[in-house]
Amino acid sequence: MLLEKLNWRYATKKMDPSKTVSEDKVERIVEAARLAPTSSGLQPFEVIVVTNDDVRAKIREVAWNQAQITEGSHLLVFAAWDNYTVERINTMFDLVNKERNFTSEGWENYRQMLLNTYPPRDAEVNFEHAARQAYIAFGMSIAQAAFEGVDATPMEGFEPAKVDEILGLRARGLRSVTLLPLGYRQPDGDWLVNLKKVRRAQEDFVSTVR
Repeated sequence: MLLEKLNWRYATKKMDPSKTVSEDKVERIVEAARLAPTSSGLQPFEVIVVTNDDVRAKIREVAWNQAQITEGSHLLVFAAWDNYTVERINTMFDLVNKERNFTSEGWENYRQMLLNTYPPRDAEVNFEHAARQAYIAFGMSIAQAAFEGVDATPMEGFEPAKVDEILGLRARGLRSVTLLPLGYRQPDGDWLVNLKKVRRAQEDFVSTVR
């Protein structure tokens, strides 16, 4: 049950460097991100899977020296489009038409609406919108990792511009948004592992409009 897995997971502080997450589990964690819902189905982000030790060491240096980046076996970098362009929007709409083997007037009108709205906007506005879509996928990967029994540590504590430089993201029209190290907890040395999960009570968190 997913809720049981979500109660099991926590932001692991100490990972066991001797343990490696199997590739099939990593593939499913990444696939959860690929299948995530996004605004207009544009999927305006990519996931970079980093296993290279030297590259992860460089990223750790610009991520507050958080050890999970190198002690885990995989690092997922969620990187959003730096802007919405005519080419990017058309590529996704053309892909839908090809895969579904048909098109419609309403769908093409919607394409034109986006083309008239997104590309003319300020690039930073578009990046922030794309980053919000990346966060949806980020959450899906976190949940899938828990479902797989894999520990993951969601991270915003890093210098995006430097991670972009290390991975050459700007040349690809991408900007890093979040990091997700994957691995297995090492209870010895992890101050958080046995602490009770604390969340606001449901009555303080949920309101109903009838």
